[in-house]
Amino acid sequence: MPSLPPPATELSADEARRIALRAQGLLGAPDRRAGVRGVLRHLGAVQLDTISVLARSHELIPYARLGGIGRKAVDSAYWTASGGADPAPHAFEYWSHAACILPIEEWPHFAFRRRSYRSRPHWNHPLPDGVYDQVVKQLRAEGPLTATDLGGAKKTSEWWDWSGTKVAVERALMYGEVVCVERRGWKRVYDLAERAVPPELLHDDLDDAECLRRLVRLAGQSLGVGTRADIADYHRLKGEQVEAVIADSGLVPVTVEGWGKPAWADPEALRTPPRGRHRTTLLSPFDSLIWERARTERIFGFTHRLEAYVPKPKRVYGYFAMPVLAGGRLVGRVDPAREGRTLVARQVALDGSKAVPAVAQALVEAAAWVDCTNVRVERVDAPALREPLVRELARALG
Repeated sequence: MPSLPPPATELSADEARRIALRAQGLLGAPDRRAGVRGVLRHLGAVQLDTISVLARSHELIPYARLGGIGRKAVDSAYWTASGGADPAPHAFEYWSHAACILPIEEWPHFAFRRRSYRSRPHWNHPLPDGVYDQVVKQLRAEGPLTATDLGGAKKTSEWWDWSGTKVAVERALMYGEVVCVERRGWKRVYDLAERAVPPELLHDDLDDAECLRRLVRLAGQSLGVGTRADIADYHRLKGEQVEAVIADSGLVPVTVEGWGKPAWADPEALRTPPRGRHRTTLLSPFDSLIWERARTERIFGFTHRLEAYVPKPKRVYGYFAMPVLAGGRLVGRVDPAREGRTLVARQVALDGSKAVPAVAQALVEAAAWVDCTNVRVERVDAPALREPLVRELARALG
């Protein structure tokens, strides 16, 4: 008879919250020596997005964990070092939770997704005959290149109206023949995978089950503890894909107070109680701590929604409201903007007066990071807290 799994460990809601924070690098001393690359490997995926208010999301995510790291160093830390003693690629861009930067060593484990893309019978964008082969030939002769270098990204000014060249190079990226090796002025820079991926990693030898076991295990490690839905969402796997491999993934079953659903945890996360210093920081709405709404509500009792694509009159918290993390809780939100060297808090929502010092600290630290010397508060949802917040900011700014 097959052996039965061990009985599930019981966790309190507070224990699960602290395990999740530590797994996400937001509880305990940050590994500053490992830097941005260490954050990437710890999280397993860093989401990209076009919106830039204080900074782009892939900059905000290491900032939330490491503090005021130099912004110019972030991209070079993710991508191939130019010259120097360590020219090897450290990351590639691919479809995970969304468009994400991923550690280069995970290239073989996305073979299942590359195979799936190659077998798709339908694409939204038509591909003219011969363009795909021409793009690959040009990259081989001249790469790395942007879509503009290859002959143009769009046929018109509309963002969705891709040229044949753009369709071809994006399809080659999804197939794994081409890799995005960096972002240059937010444009993808493409090169052939045979040049950009180390030879020992450049293969699709792993079957789907092995790829999925690895990604499920990585998701569990990055989450600390999660339901099947949480784990599936991390790299956007299907529920049945997780179900097929989770028993063999190395994760262990647990029950969490108040969750109401079975959960799985990284066994290493259960070995030692999560202790240490909590980060106080603004979080990108695309931060992996909070990118799944149901999980965020379950763990923090905090309803979070990006409103950038909501019509302005219908917004509740603002265009790019950033949750404020302090003491291991989400204690408020700030919708930021920049005017010269002033960080503008266009709208602030606070979870009571106790949140005022933490929100002020988060604003002052973020201002310094983006080279602002002043912070201005416009609207506070609880008007009686506006003056205390302004006073606390004045004190913190000195």
